[in-house]
Amino acid sequence: MELERIPVDIDNVAKTYADGTRGLQPTNLHVEPGEVLALLGPSGCGKTTLLRLIAGLETLDDGGRIRFGDQDVTHKPVEQRGVGMVFQSYALFPQMSVAANIGYGLRIRGVAASEEKRVVGELVDLTRLTGLESKRPSELSGGQRQRVALARAVAVRPRVLLLDEPLAALDAKLKESLRDELAELLRRLHITAVHVTHDQQEAMAIADRLAVMRAGRIVQIGRGEDLYRAPSHPFVAEFLGRVNRLERTPEAIAQGVVPFGGTAIACPPDWMHHPTLLLRPEDIRIGPAGEPGWGTARVEQRTFLGDRVQLRLSLADQPGLLADAVRDTPFQAGDTIGIRAEPDRFMTSQEEVAA
Repeated sequence: MELERIPVDIDNVAKTYADGTRGLQPTNLHVEPGEVLALLGPSGCGKTTLLRLIAGLETLDDGGRIRFGDQDVTHKPVEQRGVGMVFQSYALFPQMSVAANIGYGLRIRGVAASEEKRVVGELVDLTRLTGLESKRPSELSGGQRQRVALARAVAVRPRVLLLDEPLAALDAKLKESLRDELAELLRRLHITAVHVTHDQQEAMAIADRLAVMRAGRIVQIGRGEDLYRAPSHPFVAEFLGRVNRLERTPEAIAQGVVPFGGTAIACPPDWMHHPTLLLRPEDIRIGPAGEPGWGTARVEQRTFLGDRVQLRLSLADQPGLLADAVRDTPFQAGDTIGIRAEPDRFMTSQEEVAA
């Protein structure tokens, strides 16, 4: 099924509610044609407000503009914007079959029955629902219901697909399998999509790029891997994963080093004057104590997490740290171990760009 691939441009878009509350600070955003972009952040950060503004379900403050390709849709109502929406409840019609649900939007638009049948058949194949056309939603699995909702949303050939927390209501195990299915379906559709979620793993698995939001603003935009490895804002570093804080004394700052278990690691030049740096648990290497050039730590707690072991460490010159180790690591609580970290794994704890 060929769908239109257009860019979405958000220019100086803001939302102030009647009581004076700012739901969204002035925001600029560009979504590439055919790109899946995730709006990611905690509750109340403005991500759903931005999605509703794109959809036309909210009116924006004066001075902002929203464009779908070459068309200015700023003042167009939702029904004239050409958006498809998938909600966390899926909102399927329980009394209708799979085929009827998918074709509903075409039917109310007066599309000929033969064309509806053709489009529905195409989408049934695309979303791997063959053989389920006559089933009702109650007879489907969670993954199948999700595929029906997605097929229904794209049946009317929307210009932009909007997904509002589509996996939020699912348990962790089902969510993990369905996010992979959703990612694959979106790749097959090649449609411009904006996906709202508060789940970091879901965003990184599904989206081409992430826009991390906080307090009504986009803090940083980029590929998930880039934001995880090179965040330009401490909020991004901490929201996208676990981090340790490494403190530097005035003496360490003067010497250009980071104290680390009795050793001194050279501080990255760009952060030479920063009193605090960040380091992810998986970037701490552990080994036997006494290795030349390695620091020393004591294991305070050992937690088995299935695919890895988490060690809580105490150091003489740093606050307590978390380190990830392979699941068969021999180290136990009470052991003294060696630790090491590479300077290129350090991250800044200060804002590098304006939020």
